[in-house]
Amino acid sequence: MIVASLAFYLFSIIAVVGALNVIFQRNPVHSVLWLILTFFNSAGLFVLLGAEFVAMILVVVYVGAVAVLFLFVVMMIDINVTVMREGFLKYLPVGALVGLILLAELAVVYGGWTMAPSAEGLRVAPTPSMSEISNTEALGAILYTDYVYTFQAAGIVLLVAMIGAIVLTLRRRPGVRKQKIS
Repeated sequence: MIVASLAFYLFSIIAVVGALNVIFQRNPVHSVLWLILTFFNSAGLFVLLGAEFVAMILVVVYVGAVAVLFLFVVMMIDINVTVMREGFLKYLPVGALVGLILLAELAVVYGGWTMAPSAEGLRVAPTPSMSEISNTEALGAILYTDYVYTFQAAGIVLLVAMIGAIVLTLRRRPGVRKQKIS
């Protein structure tokens, strides 16, 4: 039990330090590398919870795809840091106002949060033992039965975001040679 506690504190401290460094690093490449470290430590926390499938998905999807994609995009774009910092003081009051509004909204949500009446029944409901059903099977059963519409809505939102990104970045320039399939 002491080893699990020590591993939890180690993973959580490194994850929090990594998350803070994602925000406070001046170099975007370093920020993405700290993000990868944070994802790995979050996966370690999921392994400690017994959610190996979620940990594997976190590493494969986020570290393997999203973070590497961020790293390539950040390395490919030419960021002029001096131009980026020019308007900082001009937009500071607006940014502070938006931050205060978000903080107030979080305080209202946290202060007014009450447990749903059906949550008590779910809490005392017997859960099947791990010998009867695996972690992945339980996750799939809940995801594809109780939350199937939410799952499909998330897929549609991601599809719309992908189409929007393609439309926003598609440029028609004269003089560019294109391949004609026919």
